[in-house]
Amino acid sequence: MKIMKTNKIDNLKITKLDKSKVEISASISTEVFASFKDKAIENINNEITIDGFRKGKIPENILVKKVGEMAILEEMAELALSSIYPEIIISEKIDAIGHPEINITKLAPNNPLEFKIITTVIPEVKLGDYKKIAKEINKKGEEKINVTEKDIDDAILEIRKSRVDHSHHDHEKMTAEEHQKEIETSMPELNEDFIKSLGNFKDMADFRDKVKFSLLEDKKIRAQEKRRIALSDAILEASAVVIPELLIDSETRRIEAQFSDDITRMGVTLEDYLKHAKKTLEDLKKDWRPHAEKKAKLQLILNDVIKIEKIRVDAKEVEDEVKHILAHYKDADQEQAKTYAETVLANEKAYKFLEEQGK
Repeated sequence: MKIMKTNKIDNLKITKLDKSKVEISASISTEVFASFKDKAIENINNEITIDGFRKGKIPENILVKKVGEMAILEEMAELALSSIYPEIIISEKIDAIGHPEINITKLAPNNPLEFKIITTVIPEVKLGDYKKIAKEINKKGEEKINVTEKDIDDAILEIRKSRVDHSHHDHEKMTAEEHQKEIETSMPELNEDFIKSLGNFKDMADFRDKVKFSLLEDKKIRAQEKRRIALSDAILEASAVVIPELLIDSETRRIEAQFSDDITRMGVTLEDYLKHAKKTLEDLKKDWRPHAEKKAKLQLILNDVIKIEKIRVDAKEVEDEVKHILAHYKDADQEQAKTYAETVLANEKAYKFLEEQGK
């Protein structure tokens, strides 16, 4: 617990609570509190109307009689705390997140304003030796990636299957075997005309080369994802952090928005999906929670790595990424898109930094 006094605030106490929360209690002197009265009266004056007076021009004594002294005091308290709370956060270096819970404990005319505020803070991370962990994982080396002729044949088969027109077949009356046979017999022939209908390919050899390249890139991405999951899991295990509910809820909402967007793109509403799956949204949130908690923990750990290693993201890279996001999500908020872009790009640089350890 820390107790201090400033010019505006008396008896400021900051107490650490469980679950990454702090309690701020203090009083604002009578004189400082009184300084918010004129603005409070102006605000209320602009909100109410009284017959015989122009809006905003009601005399103070009539206004007080109309709304009551307590309404004036409450507006003064809101203005005072809106001004002073950010100053406390900055001066005391409190990493507050989310909306604070404000409780006014004393509110009376010609008296100090007393209050308690509980706010969630960014939790402290006890970071494991991430460089050592990264070196150990990187020592194992990258798995050999190759694409066989069978891989290419299988991929081409899937492309041909995806071009089958299903509209005139009643699949509900078919067995799985009949359905598979129907697909195989309806597939387009694998010839020069077919490959040209798919894109700008010179000939069959060129088509197979490009399919091979695409498969190779896909395998590389999957291998990188696999390494990064192993790296993340190892660093998570070696680190300690208590995640506040606020961050888990925020990550769950992000997962929900992504899930809803994904199924909408497939032509299914969230409501229809829930009906078909015989689940409620709360059931899904419960399913998502372990993943949301893990993601929130990992982001806090990466934030620490980014801070310690002084990893910076180029403004031009952020601008390009924001343009890309807004092109795909027309309704996205620009500021949120910028924050998201900065996070994604910084995370990518953090992973690249970790992947270079020991090399």
